[in-house]
Amino acid sequence: MEGTIYSIIPPLLMLVLVIATRKVLISLGTGIIVGALLIHQFDLLGAAGEIWASFAGIFVADGAVNTGNLLLLGFLLLLGIMTAFLQASGGSRAFGEWMVKRIRTRRGAQLMTPVVGLLIFIDDYFNSLAVGQIARPLTDRHRISRAKLAYYIDSTSAPVTVISPISSWGAYIIGILGGLFAANGITDIQAMEAFLRMIPLNFYALAALLLVFLTAYFGMDLGSMRTHEKRAKETGELLDPDSSGVPGDLGDTFEPNKGGRIYHLVAPIIVLVVATVTAMVITGANASENVNILAIFANTNVNLSLFIGGLAAVATSLIFHLQQQARANSWKIYWEGIKTMLPAIYILLLAWMIGSVISALGTGEFLAQFVSNASISTALLPFLFFLIAGLMAVGTGTSWGTFGIMLPIAAEVAAATNIEMLLPSLAAVLAGSVFGDHCTPISDTTILSSTGAGANLIDHVLTQLPYAVIAAVVAAVGYLLIGWLPPLLVLLVVLAALVGVALVIRATAKQSA
Repeated sequence: MEGTIYSIIPPLLMLVLVIATRKVLISLGTGIIVGALLIHQFDLLGAAGEIWASFAGIFVADGAVNTGNLLLLGFLLLLGIMTAFLQASGGSRAFGEWMVKRIRTRRGAQLMTPVVGLLIFIDDYFNSLAVGQIARPLTDRHRISRAKLAYYIDSTSAPVTVISPISSWGAYIIGILGGLFAANGITDIQAMEAFLRMIPLNFYALAALLLVFLTAYFGMDLGSMRTHEKRAKETGELLDPDSSGVPGDLGDTFEPNKGGRIYHLVAPIIVLVVATVTAMVITGANASENVNILAIFANTNVNLSLFIGGLAAVATSLIFHLQQQARANSWKIYWEGIKTMLPAIYILLLAWMIGSVISALGTGEFLAQFVSNASISTALLPFLFFLIAGLMAVGTGTSWGTFGIMLPIAAEVAAATNIEMLLPSLAAVLAGSVFGDHCTPISDTTILSSTGAGANLIDHVLTQLPYAVIAAVVAAVGYLLIGWLPPLLVLLVVLAALVGVALVIRATAKQSA
């Protein structure tokens, strides 16, 4: 059943169960089991072996320890510990009180969050987790729901990194483009130039970023986001009271130290940022033959850098804690911090497992073959690639995996049919991958964004979905037009249409209020 239409059953089943039951662990587990049964023709022993292999592969791959995954899991634990120290020290409360005096409105607090997201463009993991630590004290003070915060984080992290050449994503994409151009005999454009020219063609990423600011400015609460925001404003409850096991949220576990100062929060976060970026530069430079900024970010070890930054930040927080002579026991802070991250780790482990099962089923290859076999007008190629990349990212939970499969196909099809559609098709793949990433609960970035915000994962996915769909619809219109109109004109049409939609939503909301 590998590489056939049956290969899309596990991801579809998983998505339906997630929406119907809101039980992410059960839904992911069901998808893994069904996928394993399909791989082994419903042989129970074979399926059990497949499930074990998908779990063991998280920790050991090709006979070697999978240090990347272990380092990322370690960083999540360190982040939980740091968060616990920031709360126990009183730093989070002090920072929140200080910021409330300077940013006096909910609108200002909401606008600050995506601004910080744009500034942290180096890596999506780093963005998702760091922005939450910086913004959460302020958004909590202004009674902004955690679901809204998670949306702001997620919808700036991947969109900004996918259009930034100086980022882990940009370097990875540029590396792929260089190989694709060489393989298809394309010599009149270099990879870096192509990437830069593709930025205004990445309609979804640009639309998603603009929509974040429109949402913050106009206060647009769509779908179930309206419920979360209304509850937060009226009662101060930032989370759904029925949500349990929310990663990154300590609730009232610690009584904040009354002697807490702003630097108790700011200093560890600065240490986290500086140590992580420094480690990324060092690891990238050590792994590069020709040391330049693109080579550094193409070869940097992100997970190791995050772990080093996390260690440095926790050490800084511990020093402040010991100086305060706080009542709370250090070991209790460690343990409570670790416990807050266990729900995120459980979800991440299952997401990696279903990713392995889906890969073995050949879901991505099936969708890719569908594109190759389709006989359509070359002017519609960007639109088709956008849709297929979105579906693939939803089903597989990985933007990078979708890049790896779909970019070569897009380049080959465009080079063989209409070279003018090359860059629009490649940009459409990038755009569709990020869109799909925003719509699935098995995406690393989606999981980490909800973790950074201290939000329930399913609440985050369901509340973000209407915004992602709006940005995707206007982007899809752009890809339908790109075969007939100049690219910059199409971009203006896309962004103008998005602003128009936002104004209509705002006017409708005022009338119904």
